[in-house]
Parts: sequence; C-alpha cells; structure tokens
Amino acid sequence: MKKLSSDEVAERLASLPQWKLDGDRLYREIRFSTFARAFGFMAAAALVCERMDHHPEWLNSYDRLQVWLSTHDAGGITERDFALARALDQLPVS
Repeated sequence: MKKLSSDEVAERLASLPQWKLDGDRLYREIRFSTFARAFGFMAAAALVCERMDHHPEWLNSYDRLQVWLSTHDAGGITERDFALARALDQLPVS
C-alpha cells in the first residue's frame, strides 16, 4: 500500500464530510446518546475492521468515540484508510 500524496488525501477527504485530517491521520469524532450505544458501535466496527484486517486507533469516553486512521507500514494515509472510513460511515450511529 502506498502512502497517498497530500493532494490525493484532500481529494478523497472531500467525499467524507465527517472526517478531517489530524496530522498524518484521518480523524472522526462520533457522539452517541449513551455509553451502551457507543460500545455497540465499537463492537460492530471491530467486526468490520477485523474483516478488512485494518485496525484503527480509537478512544472511547462515555458517549464519545474518537477514531484515527493511518497505515503505519506506509507511513501515512493510504487508500486502505479511506476504505475503512467509508465502511465505518455505513454503520448506524444512534
């Protein structure tokens, strides 16, 4: 997997309005109505991540989940990160 250029990242990021750049990683913060809903989302996301064999860095604090995506082997953001971001965006948030 090759690291995307800053222009390639910006181009792809335009189609993912809930994501932004945080240094050399994609970032999204998701708010939930309860901790249980946040945890449920994380459980569903874990199955997607495992199936894609691509695992995010994330932090959960009660009703908030912060997600960072990058491909460590490539040293930055790759198409794989955008594929996972799109997959996570398909999961229901409530």
